[in-house]
Amino acid sequence: MKDIARRAGVSESAVSFALNDRPGVSEVTRDRVRRVAEQLGWRPSTAARALSGEGAATVGLVVARPAATLGVDSFFLQLISGIQEVLAERQLGLLFQVVEDVEAECAAYRRWWAEHRVDGVLVVDPRTDDPRPALLEELGLPAVVTGGVPDPDRPPRAGLSTVWADDAGAMASVVGHLHALGHRRIVHIAGLPGLAHTERRVRTLRAEAERRGLNGVRSVTTDYSDAEGAAVTRRVLRSAAPPTALVYDNDVMAVAGVAAAASLGFAVPADVSVVAWEDSALCRMVHPWLTALSRDTVSFGRTAARELLGLLDDGPAGTVQVPLPTLIERESTGAARAAG
Repeated sequence: MKDIARRAGVSESAVSFALNDRPGVSEVTRDRVRRVAEQLGWRPSTAARALSGEGAATVGLVVARPAATLGVDSFFLQLISGIQEVLAERQLGLLFQVVEDVEAECAAYRRWWAEHRVDGVLVVDPRTDDPRPALLEELGLPAVVTGGVPDPDRPPRAGLSTVWADDAGAMASVVGHLHALGHRRIVHIAGLPGLAHTERRVRTLRAEAERRGLNGVRSVTTDYSDAEGAAVTRRVLRSAAPPTALVYDNDVMAVAGVAAAASLGFAVPADVSVVAWEDSALCRMVHPWLTALSRDTVSFGRTAARELLGLLDDGPAGTVQVPLPTLIERESTGAARAAG
């Protein structure tokens, strides 16, 4: 501010008034100060804005997953790309942190709130018994939950919006596709237990199996890693009645599963069909190409970020459903070798 004041020939207080759009200086002076500030590459201090109550110009995102598995998850890379695209339009920053569990995530929210580090947060991986919405409401920190399903029995929380996907409908489309191909023994190699979307997929698989009279259908939870995906694949294929179809909760596990099946002498799809929940370039870099559920995850991120900006602009909390994922049929699914 001293440099700007000296070059513009005004006092430091006049610079403050001009740059913060406060009365006390003429429009001529305001324009001159802003031109000098632009020439000097001045940007507002986030810390100073927070202390003055003007906001941090930053939103937060905490992911409570093992860091080793997060690095290969294409979903989060695409989600963050969409989020950042929208934040950049408003010159807002993204404060990103990876923690081990939800308790550590809640601690991060409390710390950020106390330090005025963020204006709002994006919440991912809703839990079946989730303490975060109540905490964020208590702190008065605007938030958007991505992936949660609104509870019709609970009134909306103030300052908390939801962007959700129909995991149940997506799983039903996968089961319908496999059933039409004659598959009666299906194993769902799921993600982390306790996540709301994992539980929805498991419940839907069970309900679809009951509706269609299928007895050889079950889910096995993992940590989303390629190592666990491969290990579970080998275990279920070595069983007395191996599945004829495998559904993986992400692309990384599906690719690892194809390799594990091949190591045991199982051909895809002649002996076992494979479906990946997340479509990505990986699904088209393995032989055979993988049947997969495709959705616009970048757009998912954009939608979540726009909903949060709406809350920061004092808009009402809302609920947005993103389009149902589309099942892309490729070479990794085929007719079951034997029904039963």
